[in-house]
Amino acid sequence: MNFPLHDIVVTGFSAITPAGNGLGPVLELISAGRDALMPVPAEYGVGIDCRWGKATGFKATDFIPPLKARKLDRCSQFAVATAALTLQDAGLDRNTLPPERIGITLGCGFGGVANSAEFLTGYFTGGVEGMSPMLFPNTVSNAPASNVSIEHGLKGPNVTQVQRFCSAELAFMMACRFIMEGRADIMLTGGVDDMTPLMLSGFAATGQLQRYAREFGEGCGMLVLERATHAAGRGAVVKGRTDSISTIGQLLPGRELEGVDLLMADFAPPSTVSLSGTASALPAFMERIVGIPALDTARVIGSSLAMGGTAMAALLASLQPGQPGLHLAASPEGPYYAIRFSGGDPV
Repeated sequence: MNFPLHDIVVTGFSAITPAGNGLGPVLELISAGRDALMPVPAEYGVGIDCRWGKATGFKATDFIPPLKARKLDRCSQFAVATAALTLQDAGLDRNTLPPERIGITLGCGFGGVANSAEFLTGYFTGGVEGMSPMLFPNTVSNAPASNVSIEHGLKGPNVTQVQRFCSAELAFMMACRFIMEGRADIMLTGGVDDMTPLMLSGFAATGQLQRYAREFGEGCGMLVLERATHAAGRGAVVKGRTDSISTIGQLLPGRELEGVDLLMADFAPPSTVSLSGTASALPAFMERIVGIPALDTARVIGSSLAMGGTAMAALLASLQPGQPGLHLAASPEGPYYAIRFSGGDPV
C-alpha cells in the first residue's frame, strides 16, 4: 500500500534520549562510532549480562513545573518535554493559532506499565484502600499524548498507536492522514517509551533479553507536520518534506525479497537510510541498501517499540536540502514501513 504525501512538510523535530536533549547528541555519537548504552545494574537481578539505554541525564523539572512533574509518569514527562522542544523548533506561537487545529498522534509501547505495577501493588498489599487515585490516570498507553495535549493546549485529534516496533510509523501515517483529510492544520507525531527494572525482569523471564529486547532503551522523538501551504502562510522554515509512505503487513516465507521490492518500488536511491525496529536484522531490507549510509539509532541509544520517532527525526536532521532519505521500520512478524523524505529548504 502506497500513500503519496507531496504537500506535507516537516517544520520541526527534536528528541530526548539516553544521549541527551535534542538530536545533536545522538548524531554526534553516531558520527563518533560511540553509544550511550550502559550495563544494567546487578541489583536488578535480571541474571543476564546486558546493557540498556537509560536517559539518566533527563530532568523533568527542566521542562515542567515540579508540582506538575510529580503527577506525570516518566513516559509522559518525556513526551511533554519533547513536545516543548519540538514546538519551539517549529517556531509555533500557539497563541496565534486555533488550538482545535493542532493535534497529536503518538506511538507508545510500554507507557503506563510502571504506574500500573505501582497501582496494582497498592491493591494487592492494601486492598481497595491501598489504590492511589493519583496513579490511575497514568496507567494507560495514551497518557503521554493526553498529557501533551493538556500541558501544551492542543485540542485537535489525539490518538495513541501501539503496533509493536512500528508504533511511531503508524502514528506518523495517521498524522499525515489527519492533515490530508482536513481534520488538522498541524500535527505532532512520533514515539515515546520508558524503561524500568520491572520490564527488564519480564524480558528476562520470557527470554527477550537475548532477542528483541536486547539493549532496550527509552526516550521520545517527535516531528511537527503541516500542509506546505499552511507552513508558508505562517512563514515557517521547511526542515524536511514527506514524499510517500509504503507499508506491507507481512513478508511471506520464501518470498521476502518480492515483498520488499513491492514496499520499495519506484524509490529513487536515497542518500541516507534510517533503520528502526528490527529492520537492521532483516536481510531482505539490508540487501537493498548495500553501500548507502545508514543511521541505526538503536545501536546508539537502544531500541524500543516506539523509537521510530527519534530515528525519523535523526534522519531529517542529517539530510542536506533536497537530499532524498529513506526510513525503514519492521516488526518481527510485520508490519513493515518505508517512508520517503527529502531534506528541507536552505537556512
